[in-house]
Amino acid sequence: MRKKGVHVKENINNFTFKISKETEVTMNSAKNLFQKFLETKPIFKRREALTISFTPQSIPHREKQINDLSRILAPTLKGGRPSNVFLYGRPGTGKTLISRFVGSELESISKNNGQNVKVLYVNCKMKRVADTEYRLMAYLSKLLGKDIPFTGLPTDQVYRIFFETLDENKQTVILIIDEIDALVEKTGDEILYNLTRINQDLKNSRVSLIGITNSLGFIENLDPRIRSSLSEEELIFPPYNGLQLQDILKERASMAFVPGVLEQGVIEKCAALAAQEHGDARRALDLLRVAGELAERNADKKVTIKHVDEAQEKIDIDRVLEIVKAQPRQSQAVLFTIIKLSERNKEIQTGEVYDEYQEICKKYGFKILTTRRVSDLIAELDLFGIINTKIISKGRYGRTRIISLGLSNSIIKKLKKLLYEIFI
Repeated sequence: MRKKGVHVKENINNFTFKISKETEVTMNSAKNLFQKFLETKPIFKRREALTISFTPQSIPHREKQINDLSRILAPTLKGGRPSNVFLYGRPGTGKTLISRFVGSELESISKNNGQNVKVLYVNCKMKRVADTEYRLMAYLSKLLGKDIPFTGLPTDQVYRIFFETLDENKQTVILIIDEIDALVEKTGDEILYNLTRINQDLKNSRVSLIGITNSLGFIENLDPRIRSSLSEEELIFPPYNGLQLQDILKERASMAFVPGVLEQGVIEKCAALAAQEHGDARRALDLLRVAGELAERNADKKVTIKHVDEAQEKIDIDRVLEIVKAQPRQSQAVLFTIIKLSERNKEIQTGEVYDEYQEICKKYGFKILTTRRVSDLIAELDLFGIINTKIISKGRYGRTRIISLGLSNSIIKKLKKLLYEIFI
């Protein structure tokens, strides 16, 4: 006997599926959506042109950095070892793009010039790839054609295998270490000491380092011996301004979109928003790409400024949620406290936060941190842009820090839901 409201579909690979009427309606709806998508005029012709992994043929407003880095690396074309170089700048200022672009050109020209030049790129924020000393050496060895298990060997043996693999051929290796500060923060600076001394142990090959960091103060905290040999040359990447970002977006948009789909003002709006975010080209490209994807999903014929506004909201929500998910429980507890207090007051004092924080710790069985440590966690949340803090004077009662949430209502709503799922 069939249950009420259930259809039976048979004879699909000899299996029988029971599908409810509701499920059948949903399946038909999905089918209609896919059909509608196929019938809609396309928005994109080359979506990847708006991603950070895409390397264009020309890079506007970075001619100086390209020329400077090329001059530093040029000695490899005559068999020399170039100086180590450090690239500084905020996120989205072109450090990674330029280093990979110049490295690719160098490899290409060296082949025609009879020189053996290899450029190895590694991002130290790649989890389970280059986030420890062992994994970094294993990953670099793999790029050179030598497989090393990601666990199980003594670290000094992994170093030895890497050195031996390097020295098998007469070659110059340019090692690009992106997010180098993340590696040092996790493993210490001993690995940099080993890498800067690597040429002393090589007979056939030579190695030069390109270190990339967003932190201008990173090099100052290194051991003086490492600092002198690592940053033989330094290049600064300033933020892009709004007009420069427009040029970058126009060039990428011409590759990424079908002609005529961008409404007037879309590129200008993306550039202006990114210019406010410290001139971040990555942010500008993300805004334009997500705006296009939202238009595509809605089956709209054009990408409009409204889509850009929606893209900004979506990107901000995703960014904040990912940051909060990655925080330790104590930091999440402090943020949970601030959100609860913000429902009663627009401006919150640190003393109120600590009192409420203690109650939350007692309720959920957390260790209660000191007021100073909680104050540090508040400062970190401020640095991430999740909250805003300001110091105000209370006269003879001293000074206090006032806290408010620096987020839109829709982000706060999603953030509150996330934290309630964690704590309740």
